[in-house]
Amino acid sequence: MSAGTAILFVFIGCCSNVIFLELLVKDEPGGGNIITCAQFIFIALEGFIFTSDFGRKKSVIPVKNYLVLVVMFFIVNVSNNLAFSFKISMPLHMIFRSGGLIANMIMAIIVLGRRYSISKYLSVAMITLGTTICTFASAGTLDESSEENKRDGPSSFAVWLMGIGLLTFALFMSARMGIYQETLYAQHGKHSREALYYIHMMSLPGFLMTGSSIVEHAFKFSTSLPLPALASVPILASIPRLWLYLVGNMLTQFVCISSVFKLTSECTSLTVTLVLTLRKFLSLIFSIIYFQNPFTISHWLGTFLVFGGTLIFTDIIGKFREVFKQSQKKLD
Repeated sequence: MSAGTAILFVFIGCCSNVIFLELLVKDEPGGGNIITCAQFIFIALEGFIFTSDFGRKKSVIPVKNYLVLVVMFFIVNVSNNLAFSFKISMPLHMIFRSGGLIANMIMAIIVLGRRYSISKYLSVAMITLGTTICTFASAGTLDESSEENKRDGPSSFAVWLMGIGLLTFALFMSARMGIYQETLYAQHGKHSREALYYIHMMSLPGFLMTGSSIVEHAFKFSTSLPLPALASVPILASIPRLWLYLVGNMLTQFVCISSVFKLTSECTSLTVTLVLTLRKFLSLIFSIIYFQNPFTISHWLGTFLVFGGTLIFTDIIGKFREVFKQSQKKLD
């Protein structure tokens, strides 16, 4: 897979994955555990067959070195999906996770002792402000969104704050995981497919802690209505729609995450960051338009600050200047 193909499949896989995820969350907001478990099982099974050759191929990086990475990766994914159970909307979820640069910078300063330029700190300030604006804007729409929220205002707001806490925790845990992964790859080299397989495979026992929730929602998925649009297809006409959504989510998640892992080994971090930022922005716009999620002027201002800050962080203008200067030298 070339870099261009990887970028294409990042857009196809990640954007379509958001569609299936929102369809699932709209019908069953508390289904985060079963969604995450299904994704991990599918990716681990694919890796067991094609990456480890049914367990016959040994890993390049010692398995014991993956353990810390696995624990952090599992916690991050479960926390992000579990946040939907705490009145976190899809747009807020995507915007909040776009603030990963903030967490990465803070963790790099604390753990690795790194220092950054003024433009980097400016971009972090923009992203922080944008995330804060969107957070409070969503708090306002939460209080006015339904009669239930009006009646249970304080408790509803407290539940929402717990969701924000989960997203914040996942954000910083993800940043720490990235730093650990960076040091691990520096020692043993980059092996994206191997890492993808072992991280997901070794995380599977952790789902035993959420077994009751998975079983409960499996029954709920089985009692969901079939899709009317598939009534003319005998094989699919009787299948509950939530299971169909889940299969779509699993397949698109595999395309998404495997393409991202591949992209990190083919492109610079600038390209990867720009691709993922643009992907998040397109997913956000689609979510707002298609699913008619509440999105105010404050949300738009916050979104502009988050994505504008991300572009400044990657120093896109400086990179363009470099390319322009090099092309001018060649012409001279």
